[in-house]
Amino acid sequence: MRNVTNLALTGSLAAAMLIATTTAHADREGWPSNFTVGTASQGGTFYVYGSGWANLIADELGDISGAGEVTGGPTQNLALVHSGELAFGLTTMGPATDAVNGESPLAPGVPMDNVCALFPMYETPFSITALSNSGITSISDIPDGARIGFGPAASTSDVYFPAFLEELGVNFDRRNGGWNDLAGQLQDGLLDVIAFAAGIPIPAVSQLEVQTNVNIVEFTEEEQATIIENFPVSEFWIPASTYTTLEEDARAVSMWNFAISRCDLPEDFVYEVTRITMENNDKMRNIHRSAETSIPENIVHNTVLPFHPGAARWYQENGYEIDEALIK
Repeated sequence: MRNVTNLALTGSLAAAMLIATTTAHADREGWPSNFTVGTASQGGTFYVYGSGWANLIADELGDISGAGEVTGGPTQNLALVHSGELAFGLTTMGPATDAVNGESPLAPGVPMDNVCALFPMYETPFSITALSNSGITSISDIPDGARIGFGPAASTSDVYFPAFLEELGVNFDRRNGGWNDLAGQLQDGLLDVIAFAAGIPIPAVSQLEVQTNVNIVEFTEEEQATIIENFPVSEFWIPASTYTTLEEDARAVSMWNFAISRCDLPEDFVYEVTRITMENNDKMRNIHRSAETSIPENIVHNTVLPFHPGAARWYQENGYEIDEALIK
């Protein structure tokens, strides 16, 4: 009798597991088998953050693979997600505003309406780095015609930092490239300055500190006020603990970043991606410490992109309000 009972129990458990498995697969109908996250150049925070986030999502979902992809950064990520070439991407709110309004330099006149917001990432500070032996300790020290690296073409840094410096009266020779490449050029004397827009600590700057002596050049109070008045940025202080070079907090300006997705991705899939990200901030901080601000309270910093309905559902279920007009 005991054997019959055991067999019955075993059969019941097997049936229950089969039903659960079938239900799980049914719930994932239409989900992609893999996904790619558009990041930026190697040596920048987007690449580290995006690649790590892709791995986290793939690990948590179990049977879906994910990876980060090197791109030209926020502006290109918006275009690649909108066109459907990428499922996810990372962007900055300045380029996102341009894309929604049809003012992207990559697609002039084309409003990008297949781009939805997922979650807040962190603020991107705009900062300047020079070699210590250059004597450049302030923006006013930058020599006329200085060779300045602004990151990949059409990146957030490349779109905004030249305009910042022009507004401040700096005359320069504009150079582009990946952050690691530009850092190498700075160290070799081929550049005078690198104008970074990336989450901190910037891997390329941290590596430079190990290899040589550098100056982190901050904005003066007046320069900061001028840039805030004329551009979509906010006041920011780079904590002294960010780099060994800094002895005190450095004045800067910043712009918020958000993760984005195609708006036509399955709602349940995006719900799960959002849930995993928002409920595992400890794992996100292990990817990059800038993720300490990748928390649901910061969704208020997006007033431009519509939220994907899957993401919006998670926020609303967990007590975070989103204007219905801002849901796709």
